[in-house]
Parts: sequence; C-alpha cells; structure tokens
Amino acid sequence: MDRTEQIRPCGAIKQIFLLFLSLLCLGEAKAQITEIDDKYIDNDVISLTGKEGFTFRTRNSSFILKPYVLIQASGNFNYYDDEDLDLAEVDRVANSGFAIPNALLGFSGKAFGRVTFNFTINAAKTGGALLQQAWFDVYMKESLRLRTGKFKTPGHQAYLVKLGETLFPSLPSSLTTRVNIPYSLNAVNPVFATGFDIGIELHGLIQNKWQYNVGIFNGTGIDVNIANKTMSDDHKWLPSLLYTARVAYMPKGKMPDYQGNPDDLHNNKLLFALSSSYNVEAECESTNDFRAGLEFSWLYNRLYLSAEAYWMNMKFTKRQQISKAYNFWGGYLQAGYFVTDKLQLAARYDWYDRNGINQKGLINLPAGGFNYFFSGINLKLQCMYQYMGRTGHATQLDRDNDALNLPTSQVIAQLQYSF
Repeated sequence: MDRTEQIRPCGAIKQIFLLFLSLLCLGEAKAQITEIDDKYIDNDVISLTGKEGFTFRTRNSSFILKPYVLIQASGNFNYYDDEDLDLAEVDRVANSGFAIPNALLGFSGKAFGRVTFNFTINAAKTGGALLQQAWFDVYMKESLRLRTGKFKTPGHQAYLVKLGETLFPSLPSSLTTRVNIPYSLNAVNPVFATGFDIGIELHGLIQNKWQYNVGIFNGTGIDVNIANKTMSDDHKWLPSLLYTARVAYMPKGKMPDYQGNPDDLHNNKLLFALSSSYNVEAECESTNDFRAGLEFSWLYNRLYLSAEAYWMNMKFTKRQQISKAYNFWGGYLQAGYFVTDKLQLAARYDWYDRNGINQKGLINLPAGGFNYFFSGINLKLQCMYQYMGRTGHATQLDRDNDALNLPTSQVIAQLQYSF
C-alpha cells in the first residue's frame, strides 16, 4: 500500500481533533460574550418565537434545539384552454386530484450564544429538493450576520414570508411560471423567483428600520446540492454564479414574516424594498439573467396589503450566437382582512408579460379565497379560486402560447397542520 494512503486517516483524525478543540474554546468563550436572543431562531416555515413546543435546551440555554413539522394536503382542480384543438371537455381537466405540496420535518436552534441553525427535509419532494434547507447563521451584531448553506435567496416578499403563513396556498403565477421565448433549441425559460439555493450571505438589521441582504449563490436552484459551476465566458474572471442584493426600509419597525396572523390583530408595520440579482450564465451557460424588483407591504391591525413589481432582462451568451435580448415584467397586488378573529378573506390580482415587451399580449390572473384558523390545534384551511385572462395579443397563436401550462380556472383547497 502506498505510504501516502496510509497517513490519510491520521490526517483526517487530526483535523477532527483540532475542530473539536476549537469548538471547546468557543464554548469556553461564551461567558464573555452577549448571547443572542431566542427570537433569532428561525426556519422560514412557521413562527417559533414565544412557542416552546418540544424544546430541548442546556441548563444555561447556550444550546437550544426546536423540532417542527408542517404538513399540507390539498385538493386541486385545473381546467385548461383547448388551444383551438377542439378537445372534449373531459380532456381539458388535468393536474387535478389530491396532493401533498409539502411534508416538512425540521430542526432549528442556537449554539454557543452566537450561532443559529436550521435543517429541513421535505418528504413531499424528490432529488435535490428533498433537502429544502440546511444553514447556519453567525451573529456578530444586530447589523452584521453571516449565513451560509441552503436557504431562500433575497428578493420577492411573496417568497420570503414563511411557507406556512402565506395569504394564498399558491404563489403568484407571474413569479413561478416560465417565460416564453421564440426558440426551441439551445434555449432556456427562466422564472422570476430564484427560490432556495446554496450560497453565502451577509445580512443585518440597522436601527430596527433598515434591513439588507447581500449574497452569492450557485444559481442552480433547490434541485441541485453540488458545486457544478464554471467561470463565465462572457465576463472574464467572473464565476458563473448568482449575485443578489436586497434593501428594505421599515419605518415602524421590522415587518413580521407572515401575511396576516390571528394572534397579531393589533399591529402597524410598513415595508418598502428594492432587490436585484444577476445570474451569470444560468441554465447550462445559455443566458445571463438580470432581475430587479420593488416591494411594498403593510400590516395594519386586521388588514394585510402587499404589492410587487419585477423586471427581468434575459441575454443569450455569445456562444449561442443570438444577439437579441429579451425583457419581461410582472407584478401583483394582494390583500387580506380578518372579518373575524379566525376568518381571513383574501384577494389578489396578478399581471404577467410572459412573452416579453417586444410582443403584444398580457396575462392577468385575478384570485380570491379565504383562510380559516382552527385555534388551539394549529390547523389552517386555505381555499382559493384563480382565473386566467389574456388580453392584447397580436395573433391567436400568441394567445395560445401564453396559456401553455397555465389553467384557465384553478381551484385549491388546502388543509395545513404545523407545530
């Protein structure tokens, strides 16, 4: 056996021993630092602040572990346009029936008074998406924190709110539906939302009014858990990664991460935010995608109101030999109001220029529904109906293409349990 191979295990053991010693030193130093509050224990799934639940902690509370669960079961009905194919009525109903959108099991916690962490498995997904989150956050001070791992990329208030505390059971279609471009070969169709990804981020809260996030991610999304990127061909010395930034102004203090909560019916918070990102040679070195967005949210007693507008410039790389750039925009306005302490009515209007500003035509998607909270047992019922309208298209073919994979009518009834 080669001598180099013989000493490798010793080197690994030595590294583990040194890591163990460093952790011990960090544990000894905890008495000399100010421990962060338990409110920083987060998971992007459900609110944990003030909820002990199944909490495990050491005597001095320097180590805390909070397991949590979120299960969603839904009934879905989707009715599609026939695209002038004269389909039978039964053939226009698809992607309908029962589903498990999410089945999450996770652990959030705090260690050494300075580090918070989260780990989430989504049993309803497959492949790389099975691991929804895995990150730790190092607290240096309120205005300076460092997060690394797999977590939500900054941008889009609709996506940044907690998964189990959204106004509707589905996100705005303009955020999640792929754009249309007139190419079938060597082409990609990105979406506005960049979602979960692996990377590193600096973030913080300044004077309880200004919040910032600056991060670098793989740009491959939730389905990929490996490092598979290269250097950019179009931008020399720039790695082909996703570069993101977001800044929010909250004049009345930090905006909660939910879109209405029956336990918070007497509050007044405002949020204004700007975000941008640049995905260098996204989707197998096909395009460079630049995104920018505006956000507004207002939580006032029983009312929740939010609006967003976003724009994307999609430019093919030089090797694709397509010089034309494409620009897309979308946006939505939504509102929720608690008519009783348990019943919240919801409405949303969604716009999407799916085929780009160079072609006529726009999709509009009005939606309405309600949320009912079963107090004391952590159950939430969400029901919604959404209609897809199209306007201004130059030809019937353009109108049909904009409807691809989008139902004309959509009904969702979802029951959610969490602890």
